Amino acid sequence: MRSRIGPIGPIFIILALIIPASPSPQAAYDLVIVNGRVIDPESKTDAIRNLGISNGVIRAITSNKLQGRTVIDARGLVVAPGFIDLHQHGHDEENYRFKAMDGVTTALELEVGTGDIDAWYAQRERKSLINYGVSAGHLAARMTAMHEPMKFLPTGDAARRAATDAEIDEMKRRLEQGLKRGAVAVGFGIQYTPNASRWEILEMFRVAARYGTSCHVHMRHAGVKEPGSSIQALEEVISAAAITGAPLHVVHIQSTGGPATPKLLQMISEAKARKLDVTTECYPYIAGMTDIKSAIFDEGWQEVFGIDYKDLQWAATGERLTKETFTEYRKTGGMVAVFSMTEEIVSAAIKSPVTMIASDGILEKGKGHPRTAGTYSRVLGNYVREQATLSLVDAITKMTLMPAQRLERRVPSMRNKGRIRLGADADLTIFDPQTIIDQSTFQEPAKYAAGIRFVLVNGALIVKDGELQSNVYPGRPVRAPINSN
Repeated sequence: MRSRIGPIGPIFIILALIIPASPSPQAAYDLVIVNGRVIDPESKTDAIRNLGISNGVIRAITSNKLQGRTVIDARGLVVAPGFIDLHQHGHDEENYRFKAMDGVTTALELEVGTGDIDAWYAQRERKSLINYGVSAGHLAARMTAMHEPMKFLPTGDAARRAATDAEIDEMKRRLEQGLKRGAVAVGFGIQYTPNASRWEILEMFRVAARYGTSCHVHMRHAGVKEPGSSIQALEEVISAAAITGAPLHVVHIQSTGGPATPKLLQMISEAKARKLDVTTECYPYIAGMTDIKSAIFDEGWQEVFGIDYKDLQWAATGERLTKETFTEYRKTGGMVAVFSMTEEIVSAAIKSPVTMIASDGILEKGKGHPRTAGTYSRVLGNYVREQATLSLVDAITKMTLMPAQRLERRVPSMRNKGRIRLGADADLTIFDPQTIIDQSTFQEPAKYAAGIRFVLVNGALIVKDGELQSNVYPGRPVRAPINSN
């Protein structure tokens, strides 16, 4: 049983209430949050403060009394900037509900991305619980250039064939078109396209560099086997960043690195010390998840990951695989959990000062990986309170300020997210530090996290006293300026 007592601080008897105030001309703010422990990583604030919010923006931060039409008493609770997830694949009503209940106010699909930026944003306009955004995807551009039907991940020619010069030119054009239409970044899944040449990847980085946008990269190789190790893969993309000048963001460092994770983190730290713009992320689980039909499971995968069939779990049923079921499911495709990490690997990644927290989440009809519903609450409950792997302030920094700073050069609106300061967007997560915890599991991934009491998106309450609100759609697009030339 998990303890609910730990290093965050003393135990309080918490009664968080929304107090309806009588509407009056003297009510200064739309909403007031009082008596909360406000933690803002940018200003280093960690103090009891009252917040005043009007028109979706933070208008007051004070120890003085405030008046508002609605008052939230956050006594004993932490008031943090809303969590920003740079790596969320599921972008529909089902996934957004679970993100909200995990404290996420902004979810971005920056690894796989999309091939049609305008259509992607239009599909979610005025229909989203939380803020949303997307990258221009190299995978999508490759599928288009090779005339492969558009899917989440390539499985035909785009997954396994080297590109011609003409196809590379078409990919560049597609990425540039996406960036002109306001894509947040450029996304790469190089391990899903193992025959993409180093030159092809460099050419895509060159496009990103021209627009000053970050490259969010699932690296070419995993594990420690040489040649083709995760160290070699990181050398490739750090070199691409150095050659082109494009900022680099390495996704899920711990699941790609496996036992080599501490070495990869050292490499990134050294690159940053030499003024290269390199960042990375991790998630707090010992298993990843991907499509069993993808190129990741081509011949030799056992040696690459250091695992076997029994370390794969079929998401649809929860069963562990055998050689026979692996062969059967490989023909049809579907999501499979890959148990390739240890707790020591995950803890090292979470503790590192260079990592952000990002989920890599997706749920489909309640099936998928528990990280969709539990990533942020698991870090705060397990790794902060119970294990003391990192401090509460450091954890919140990894979930808010660091991801906002990663994107703000390309997307100026991100300068008003991930912070609690005057003029910032009122994206806020209010949680109980003594009870916050993930409840989703690999057997039951669609279970809401516990301990998230209130969540505001652009000043609107989407979670109220621990309950998800219905028929509210305050989410706004996170999008770079559109270039019409």
